[in-house]
Amino acid sequence: MQDVYKIGGIGTVPVGRVETGILKPGMNVWFAPVSLKAEVKSVEMHHEALEKAEPGDNVGFNVKGVSVKDINRGNVAGDSLNDPPERAESFDAQVIVLDHPNKICAGYTPVVDCHTAHIACKFDKLKYTINKRNGQKLEDDPKFIKAGMAAIITLVPTKPMVVEPFTLYAPLGRFAVRDMRKTVAVGVIKRVTRKNKAGDIKEVGPTQAEEDAMMAEMAKAPEKTAKKGSKKKGAAGASSGKKGSKKSS
Repeated sequence: MQDVYKIGGIGTVPVGRVETGILKPGMNVWFAPVSLKAEVKSVEMHHEALEKAEPGDNVGFNVKGVSVKDINRGNVAGDSLNDPPERAESFDAQVIVLDHPNKICAGYTPVVDCHTAHIACKFDKLKYTINKRNGQKLEDDPKFIKAGMAAIITLVPTKPMVVEPFTLYAPLGRFAVRDMRKTVAVGVIKRVTRKNKAGDIKEVGPTQAEEDAMMAEMAKAPEKTAKKGSKKKGAAGASSGKKGSKKSS
């Protein structure tokens, strides 16, 4: 969500971009990390009512039963019946340090920009460093990382925040790390420990074993593309064809 408005005669209207799935009138959405449920009364794009909004659409949607004070920029709305979003207690991410003058140790707390949320997150544990080209593990429990290095790190948000594993919901699974008025690192989220309204904790995302297998595949991938560069166009065509089939369904 990018913003929330109160419009006279209509009510509460959150505004934002549909990242995955569809949004349509009549469905119940779950707002996280505030843990509120609301019914969508209408969906509009460029002042025109929509029967359904699809990924990439910037929309405003009128919700019933939620005040403009209850929800904010940076919140995430999702289908309340199908894997609703929840607050992230912590998350593991692959972080590449681009430009930082000092060594980064556990306890470093920069601002993380993920979708429309800007929240300080603590680098709780540096799990291991990796080769940023192929994802190969290099050193367990490093004391620090610095510019040019990549590592798997456990981050803990200092305020309620919603993020998702990149493999499940890509737009909510990548982030920039901001410090000293510049981007000092970028990251991709591997696993998220979610905490729901009742306080139950659940881990989502690929397990470490699955992650290692995916890294091994990624390490092989560049060699294949280098040999078969002429097939790139065909692959792009196939992926665009997929998108079309999804929309028609």
